[in-house]
Amino acid sequence: MQKAKPTRLEPQTVEAFDAYIREAEAAMERTLRPDGSFLWTDLSSERTRQVQEGRIVAQFWTGRAPVDVRNGLLHDWVAAALIPGTSIKKTLALIQDYDNHKNIYKPQVIGSRLISRHGNDFQIYLRLLKKKIITVILDTDHEVHYRSLDQSRWVCRSYTTRIAEVQDAGSTKEKVLPPDTGYGFLWRLYSYWRFQERDGGVYVECRAISLTRDVPSGLGWAIKPIIQKFPKESLTSTLESTRRALRTRTG
Repeated sequence: MQKAKPTRLEPQTVEAFDAYIREAEAAMERTLRPDGSFLWTDLSSERTRQVQEGRIVAQFWTGRAPVDVRNGLLHDWVAAALIPGTSIKKTLALIQDYDNHKNIYKPQVIGSRLISRHGNDFQIYLRLLKKKIITVILDTDHEVHYRSLDQSRWVCRSYTTRIAEVQDAGSTKEKVLPPDTGYGFLWRLYSYWRFQERDGGVYVECRAISLTRDVPSGLGWAIKPIIQKFPKESLTSTLESTRRALRTRTG
């Protein structure tokens, strides 16, 4: 049976991702103006109803499949949830408890550590587990920046500064590969959070833009489940875990 071969992230792939991020961030910043729509939830009455009924709604940001770039795929997902009976202060305190992410967000996060904090700016480390046909362990470093718009609204921008695949994790043979090498199941991850306290709880939204390898011919059976299904599953699981942890703390 044919197996996936290691690959390397190419500069042209990074350039395409960076260009997409610049355009996306410029559009996001415009929604923060007084005449903008702060929450994605509010752009659809049907989506608002579903979120208020307790569903976690997730979809491609553009409603289309991943974007093809040279030797890579761009994944742009957004998800929303309403967490009733909590406050924005409690929500931020939970999400900023980075040393505890390995407990809050397991089994996706199997290791977590706060490296540094300066006000609303954080540097963090996460060890991630992705398991679907193939098990992949990733060591990741992130820069995270929070910003308050007013008493009831906050935004957050989080982006990876290093993603490294780990071979034989947890064993005496454990080896961390150089960044941008390996199987390419996750090259980059940028996450954009929005929080708004209203309607007796907190609306939490996250837009996640990630970069992975493309799907080599004949290897869809092994590669597609990881790089195409995991962005949505990971996003939905993150919001569900956040809601569950807040319910436990406030229950």
